[in-house]
Amino acid sequence: MDKSSSLTRNAKFAVGQVVKHRLYPFRGVVFDVDACFSNSEEWYQSIPEDRRPDRDQPFYHLFAENTETEYIAYVSEQNLVPDTSGEPVRHPRVLEAFEPAETGRYRARIHVTH
Repeated sequence: MDKSSSLTRNAKFAVGQVVKHRLYPFRGVVFDVDACFSNSEEWYQSIPEDRRPDRDQPFYHLFAENTETEYIAYVSEQNLVPDTSGEPVRHPRVLEAFEPAETGRYRARIHVTH
């Protein structure tokens, strides 16, 4: 697939959707999507080579959590699956940016400025 076709393809997951990592035990709410890899080379090279994802796919910014802590994650589409638990995400930024919607999703809050 050439670079131009990948930039026009649709992302599999939407802003506000709850997802989980397919290999590691964490989940989160999508708050932004990059059409292809858009982080530092240092970050990319820090991923073990045998687990390093293709750059030419959507990457997702998540308000993420595991059993111990909450954090921001940057994850390739190939490493995410929908989280179907229906459990709310406890990351403190989730309710700043979103309001609960149907099970498994959040709706972006509308910010009114004066």
